[in-house]
Amino acid sequence: MAKGRADGNSRTRLITAVLLLVIVGGLVYLYSQNSGSSSFDYTSKSLKIEGGDGYVVPKTIPVCDDRHSEIIPCLDRNLIYQTRLKLDLNLMEHYERHCPVPERRFNCLIPPPPGYKIPIKWPKSRDQVWRANIPHTHLATEKSDQNWMVVKGEKIVFPGGGTHFHRGADKYIASIASMLNFPNNKINNRGKLRNVFDVGCGVASFGGYLLASDVITMSLAPNDVHENQIQFALERGIPAYLGVLGTFRLPYPSRSFELAHCSRCRIDWLQRDGILLLELDRILRPGGYFVYSSPEAYAQDEEDRRIWREMSALVERMCWKIAAKKNQSVIWVKPLTNDCYLKRATDTQPPLCSSDDDPDIVWGVKMKACISRYSDQVHKARGSDLSPWPARLTTPPPRLADFNHSNEMFEKDMDVWQQRVSDYWKLLGNRIKPDTIRNVMDMKANLGSFAAALNDKDVWVMNVVPENGPNTLKIVYDRGLLGTVHNWCEAFSTYPRTYDLLHAWTIFSDIIEKECSVEDLLIEMDRILRPKGFVIIRDKPSVVLSIRKFLPALHWEAVTKSNVEQDSDQGEDDAVLIIQKKMWLTTESVRVSEK
Repeated sequence: MAKGRADGNSRTRLITAVLLLVIVGGLVYLYSQNSGSSSFDYTSKSLKIEGGDGYVVPKTIPVCDDRHSEIIPCLDRNLIYQTRLKLDLNLMEHYERHCPVPERRFNCLIPPPPGYKIPIKWPKSRDQVWRANIPHTHLATEKSDQNWMVVKGEKIVFPGGGTHFHRGADKYIASIASMLNFPNNKINNRGKLRNVFDVGCGVASFGGYLLASDVITMSLAPNDVHENQIQFALERGIPAYLGVLGTFRLPYPSRSFELAHCSRCRIDWLQRDGILLLELDRILRPGGYFVYSSPEAYAQDEEDRRIWREMSALVERMCWKIAAKKNQSVIWVKPLTNDCYLKRATDTQPPLCSSDDDPDIVWGVKMKACISRYSDQVHKARGSDLSPWPARLTTPPPRLADFNHSNEMFEKDMDVWQQRVSDYWKLLGNRIKPDTIRNVMDMKANLGSFAAALNDKDVWVMNVVPENGPNTLKIVYDRGLLGTVHNWCEAFSTYPRTYDLLHAWTIFSDIIEKECSVEDLLIEMDRILRPKGFVIIRDKPSVVLSIRKFLPALHWEAVTKSNVEQDSDQGEDDAVLIIQKKMWLTTESVRVSEK
């Protein structure tokens, strides 16, 4: 009898314990479903690879929730809400970069959206993309009268329209060239105009149509209420970057662009003593243009007239002059020399920047409400002294002297990368065809010679210069290329699945030296790489061997690994590993695709 009672009590306690576990588990599940914003698994990790075996390589990496197929870690508004950052909305601080601390970084792979397809190839992609890849049609409805985009069955079509150019970007571009009296109404002005900056770019049709004239555009827009503008641009194969004119300098050196463009971009240029216009002034080359298409340019009501008067007075004090004005568009031109600046009264606002201000240092630097004067060399040359495009690509630029680089060093760098790119394509073999890749990123661009070696291919390159190294991005821009500054210990400012090829030259060695997480960087590279896209890793053999061990967990496949070769330029051995990202689908993606 006593034994029977003991068994009964044990059974009762077991049932009670099971019920409690079920209840607790249910409460945890409900909390996880309703707690908000993110279903990411967060972890703290600091993986160090030193060439030995004292590190752990994950067998698998979890997949993020399908709802997060478009996450941008450093531009995640949910993170701002969760961490209760106090930001000034009037200064657009909520659209600036705010990266998660290490213990809140995601440790999962970003899935493609349900029904995702390999993107349409360039040049067809300029005019159409798969709707499933960016399943957002609110812009098509909201901008239906402006010809931004139209939904047609499984595709989204881009007629080339914009807020200010309903009849098409091509006609609008021709009208700008005509206003400036460029030969034959060609916007490239016989190769003198190459780099353009389009702020508030929409879906980047302006930049997309400029490509036909050998003009390359950095299209910029924030992750705002029209949050998918840049995603559409990159899906189309048009250069673009997520950013905002807020409180920090744009991630471009001084004197990078021949033309800046704003078509009804809803920017208050008069705020904070004209600081945003002064930021445009910083990145414009001597003699550069600012094309401003807005009702204020042909003011009709009193408020527009007031804005026009104040803006005209501001740019006059900045020494800009009107080059042309027509049909609600005005084009200002920046001076070639310091002469106008030096003739201003000493108390004129905005002031000249102090002599110790370096206009090329941009990462984490606040904008300044002052005018960046030209160097003595630029002042004497009456301009940037750059060759017309395409000779500009291979001609040593004057700013090489800032790095104590000789013309011979520049030319040797070109030769080295020309050979390396040729070798890469041989290693890729039949996996790569003329239209296989379009969007390319060089994660450590140096002088931009990797991108220059790709000039005969129908691609564009985002040249990334690490924020803690030589500030060679100005050489990249002087060569007629595009790029940005970045810290690879953080996530890049782009949507997932936006690049076809990533080139990682000694990036992992740099990350290890900075004691940042290699695993974090690999997950970030996976995020921004399109399915079926490629990664080229060139690094120390020990590092390349270590990275190779991560491939199964990332769903990456090794295409080829070159023999170790002596690199006399670097004084060390280099190994090359070429990887392709597999096409994989989540359960939800499979369910939708099977309908």
